Amino acid sequence: MGQSTELHELRQTSRPEFEAGQASFTLVDLFAGCGGLTLGAAQAANLRGIATDVRLAVDLEQSATDVYTANFKKATVETASIDDYFNGRLGARLTALETRTRDKVGDLHLLVGGPPCQGHSDLNNHTRRADPKNALYARMARAAEVLRPSFVLIENVPTVRNDITDVVGTTRAQLESKKYVVADATVSLHALGVPQRRKRHIMLASRIKSVDPVTVLKAITERKPELTRNLRWAIGDLETIADPRGYDVPPRASAENVRRMQYLLDKKLYDLPNEERPECHRDSHSYKSMYGRLNWTLPAQTITSGFGSIGQGRYMHPSRIRALTPHEAARLQGFPDYFDFSGVTRRSELATMIGNAVPPALSREVVAVLLPHVVPAT
Repeated sequence: MGQSTELHELRQTSRPEFEAGQASFTLVDLFAGCGGLTLGAAQAANLRGIATDVRLAVDLEQSATDVYTANFKKATVETASIDDYFNGRLGARLTALETRTRDKVGDLHLLVGGPPCQGHSDLNNHTRRADPKNALYARMARAAEVLRPSFVLIENVPTVRNDITDVVGTTRAQLESKKYVVADATVSLHALGVPQRRKRHIMLASRIKSVDPVTVLKAITERKPELTRNLRWAIGDLETIADPRGYDVPPRASAENVRRMQYLLDKKLYDLPNEERPECHRDSHSYKSMYGRLNWTLPAQTITSGFGSIGQGRYMHPSRIRALTPHEAARLQGFPDYFDFSGVTRRSELATMIGNAVPPALSREVVAVLLPHVVPAT
């Protein structure tokens, strides 16, 4: 089954003291969600004996900021709009509000953010490429103008490059006008150790001359995945839980979906034949993994908020007549067991939070390269 519980990075139940260290790494997280980007940065800093000082984390959803606060108790966390802190136009003089924000934050090493990505996603057929929320991506450039961090890290779906208003190009040009060196790339998270086939677009900007974002991203994108980072590695120990509680409670399935899952197990199949699918998903369907079963020896498909239903994707457990639990989905996103989601009681909110989270490995691997250039090891 892999490494022991004590050594397995996802099964650790004891939270590291991310706030401890003789030196500090300062961070602001916008569109923060439950804190995936912050967690990865904190993990990288902790490995070097450096404390993480979260000067500001902002998200619109109260449930997300509640979870963020539970996991980073010393952070300044606000349930608010980005416009409550950065309300000026790109390239304009700082507003009074923005000046107050800058004074409150102080010197900053890293600005991170994962702006809403639904408008860019290929899964969104209604507002794809034309969602007004897509413009929030460029607010990261405005925040960088205000806060002047050493580094900026922005993550999104790969198709953000296809936005009809070219938010990536606008953001890049604005950062470059403020003397940042900027690079962007699409990264395979499986290559970074995340046990799923998820790809993300990241933009990295640096004001530190010794850090070349092109070199940093090239090293990351050229990595090869560890094939052992599969379903069994991530969630094998959760296969059988005698008395499941909290986010280990399996999702409920309709009688028809129970029958479909039993069929897949009985026939030793991973893809449901057309004749076993609902009529609306037969013949012309373009999403082959719908109603599919996961494979112990492979990484998961991209985890979304629909992980609790086999009708949303390949989310059937490899050996059980059920879809994934929230605990299993969190593991597949790369959240260790010490990360506390217990404050969320509504299943729909928990599913959305976990599905929308940024896998911590993304920021952990980038920040590990950046840290030596701004904070000496202790």
